[in-house]
Amino acid sequence: MKRLLSKLIFKIYGWKIIGVSTYPKKCMIVAAPHTSNWDFFIGRCYAYVIDIHPKYLIKSELFLPILGTLIKWNGGIPVYRKAKHNVVDQVVEMINSSNAINIGIAPEGTRTKVEKWKTGFYHIAVKANVPILLLKMDYENKEVGIICDFMPCGDFEKDMLFIQEKYMNVKGKIPEYYNPKIY
Repeated sequence: MKRLLSKLIFKIYGWKIIGVSTYPKKCMIVAAPHTSNWDFFIGRCYAYVIDIHPKYLIKSELFLPILGTLIKWNGGIPVYRKAKHNVVDQVVEMINSSNAINIGIAPEGTRTKVEKWKTGFYHIAVKANVPILLLKMDYENKEVGIICDFMPCGDFEKDMLFIQEKYMNVKGKIPEYYNPKIY
């Protein structure tokens, strides 16, 4: 039902799915730009249409009594941003102990303009030895999907500049909130 409804929503609003629709058993999914609450809605519809069930990191403040249960049921993993909880190592352990897991993250960490991305996704991928899939939500072209997948080489600067180049011309819902210089 969710898949059918998501396909209908995409058809009505003119969104197209691009890129691959099969994912590796384990990976980090980077979703960008993240400039609006609508990004989550588009991303979830995309996942329902291509029939994947990713987990995703989301701020713990949203885990209120009823809403929190729904978020967890839908794949949400709370991130406690105000305290040091060693999230990178926790997520690496989650990946290493799973047979199959896709974890999504919006590395801007917020819907407003940031000077640079949070880089935990990169360190998770390197430590867990999993590929990074770059997912774009391009509101100008109404395209959502994987634009690139790669194995990080361990050279942080080189890999971040590579990612930055891939997102350079992608337009978020509120373009002025996106800083294409991510590193």
